[in-house]
Order: sequence, then structure tokens, then C-alpha cells
Amino acid sequence: MAKALARHILVKTSAEAESLKKQLAKGADFGHLAKKHSTCNSRKRGGDLGEVKPGQLVKAIDTVVFRKKELVVHGPIKTQFGYHLVEVIYRS
Repeated sequence: MAKALARHILVKTSAEAESLKKQLAKGADFGHLAKKHSTCNSRKRGGDLGEVKPGQLVKAIDTVVFRKKELVVHGPIKTQFGYHLVEVIYRS
């Protein structure tokens, strides 16, 4: 069974997600930004979603985690919860 380790930042607006993505591109620390800005409970862990299996996350995020390139910040991805920036740490 496939599994992956991912982290994310969840915010209310696309503009806020884009702003955070630019900060990350300039070298900002993902965990620090997650703790400061994310509205998800995972913010306490720097956005760490832990190890997940296919189907555990909402479809749009699941697709990124299991199909997109690792160690790249993807997004903003819109879901019913808001806008996500997602980074896949590893996949096996």
C-alpha cells in the first residue's frame, strides 16, 4: 500500500496562499509559516499531516500527495476548507 508524508498550510483566501508561496520561494521556513498562518490543527506540528495513505485526505489534496512532484510546494489548491499549499516530503 502506498503511503506518503506531507505537510500543508491552509488559509482562507487564494491571495493569502499566493503570498505565503512567494515567501516560501524566497526561503521562508514552511513550518514557521504554517504555525503562524494555517487555520488547520496541523499548524501545531508545522503543518505536518503525518504519514497518509491514498483516500485519507480530500480528493484534491490526495491527488497532489500521490501524483505530484516531491519536495515542491504545490498550490494554492481550493477545497471546501479553503486554500492549501502542500509539500510532499516523501512517498513510498
